Amino acid sequence: MSAVSLLGAAAALVVGVYGAAAALAVTRAPARVLPFEGGSVPQQHAVSRFHVRWYAVTLLFLAFDMEMVFMYPWAVVVADMGTTAVVEMFGFLAVLFVGVVYVWREGGLRWA
Repeated sequence: MSAVSLLGAAAALVVGVYGAAAALAVTRAPARVLPFEGGSVPQQHAVSRFHVRWYAVTLLFLAFDMEMVFMYPWAVVVADMGTTAVVEMFGFLAVLFVGVVYVWREGGLRWA
């Protein structure tokens, strides 16, 4: 048996299995295609659940999260690199601090 005919037989088997599954599939109520929310029908659209102010809070969290992601490896190699690593980290923290001051001035940290 050649490789081409073997490949053709495998493709026919795959198409047959998918065809049989589609033919035997039980179609249910339209609720099956809705997003799962504890068994109840969602009352609102997924995009409209959260107020827009939470997106600013999320971006602020990501800024602090990235700070930690970059500080952990730095803490491992700071002793080997010396003063240069300390100066670079303070520069990085200064940039993040400018971002925090900007968010603070724009009112992104007000919770009410």
